[in-house]
Amino acid sequence: VASDKVCGYEKTDLVQKKYTNDAEMIKMKLGLYEEIRDFQSKNLKPETLSELMSMKSNFDLSNSEIPKVKIILNHFKRKTLCAQLDSLLHQTLPFHTLWVLSFASPNEEHLRTVVSDYNDSRISFISSGYDFKYYGRFQMALQTEGIDFVYILDDDMIPGKKMLEILCHVAGTEKYKHAIFGSIGRILPFMSKDGLSFPSYQKSHTKEAGLYLPDPAYDIRVERIFEVDFLSSSWFLSAELINTIFIEIPFTFRTGEDLHLSYQLQKYRGISSYVLPVDQNDKDTWGDSDHRLAYISETTSIFKDIVSLRDRQWWRALTSGYVTQWAKMNPQKIDVLFYAHSLQHVRTLKPLFEKFDTSKGKIAHMVISGGRFCPCEDVAKVMYWNVSVCLDRRFKVLDLRISSSGVSTFNEIYGGMKGLVEIFNPSLVIGVDDLDVDVKNGIELGIERSRNGRSVLVLLPKSVVSKVQWMGDLDSNILPS
Repeated sequence: VASDKVCGYEKTDLVQKKYTNDAEMIKMKLGLYEEIRDFQSKNLKPETLSELMSMKSNFDLSNSEIPKVKIILNHFKRKTLCAQLDSLLHQTLPFHTLWVLSFASPNEEHLRTVVSDYNDSRISFISSGYDFKYYGRFQMALQTEGIDFVYILDDDMIPGKKMLEILCHVAGTEKYKHAIFGSIGRILPFMSKDGLSFPSYQKSHTKEAGLYLPDPAYDIRVERIFEVDFLSSSWFLSAELINTIFIEIPFTFRTGEDLHLSYQLQKYRGISSYVLPVDQNDKDTWGDSDHRLAYISETTSIFKDIVSLRDRQWWRALTSGYVTQWAKMNPQKIDVLFYAHSLQHVRTLKPLFEKFDTSKGKIAHMVISGGRFCPCEDVAKVMYWNVSVCLDRRFKVLDLRISSSGVSTFNEIYGGMKGLVEIFNPSLVIGVDDLDVDVKNGIELGIERSRNGRSVLVLLPKSVVSKVQWMGDLDSNILPS
């Protein structure tokens, strides 16, 4: 254990934001939390901590073979390293290796001294003069040969001493073997009361803005395992899943690694994200034993430019097929998803789309491949839409943004369409019959593998599209036939 002189300490003078006298805000937040909790209780059958620990697991303390866990701590300015190391070195299930990362930190020498003072061969200090920011720790985590799990923590997370034991046990159960776990999570925004738009995740006094949980400001506790849209501040997952975060190039490297990880895991691996429950009377079971520190440091709600970036990011994910908690609780039912892989496809489908879009009682959205194939701004010009449709948080055009990375066109379209069909449950998916084979196969498999399974793909010859305007007049109930 390092000396107090070497360690220093973290003093927090900020006071948590409280709404204890705002009855309306408390009612909103608790109301949304209870709605989601009740939905999950019926559909997921979530367990308490004691119930989770009673489940059969491949990884528990009674097994002779302890899973190998690699821990990654990323530090910049905070003086919390000693508190983290003290807790992690006294876990009921020991870690295998631990890396302390320092990317362009002004405290690099202090951090190096702390690690040296602990003098533990399992702990390594890795520094860089370049700031790799939030994604850098995931890049480092790719080096996981011989490792079972990776546990990545922000510098404001001080886990209780039973945390590794709990994480490994739950990850070893049959029910949760394909999942990622953490101690803090977010629920992304729900559709506004107008039934058309979505608010910012930081819009105040709005129930639909989503949740941060657990949330001490509203006394929102996680008493049963809780599925969230993404995790924040800590991530525990199988080592073989780490590379998933880099399947698609992130929208931005300035922020949003937390959302991007959960989005990619769901889209390409079918992996869900969960906040683990705790024993309120036993801080050793908490993933953040000093929750006040993590709550205060939540910078994603402080800087307006970051809020704007993250709003754009989660909207891009949702309209690219990310099935959020809102989508699961509120499955849509529309008549048609039109699919256009090129601007020529947009021009061809335009008359039929407009017929559906203007027919009373009909709902249709346009899915585009985006990227170099079919840029949204150009689609807006062809459709005579205001270019704002590409940014507004309203369903109109759903941009998959294909080919911005090394992912195959087939995989991106399959992953995106699978999610979109689950979200919108269209009676028909209409496209043009000269689609590339990979595009066609991606759409077909996306429809087939979606939980919907009832949508019908209709590929029309270009010469026929203008002659089937009557489809827009058909009763919605008979469209699939």
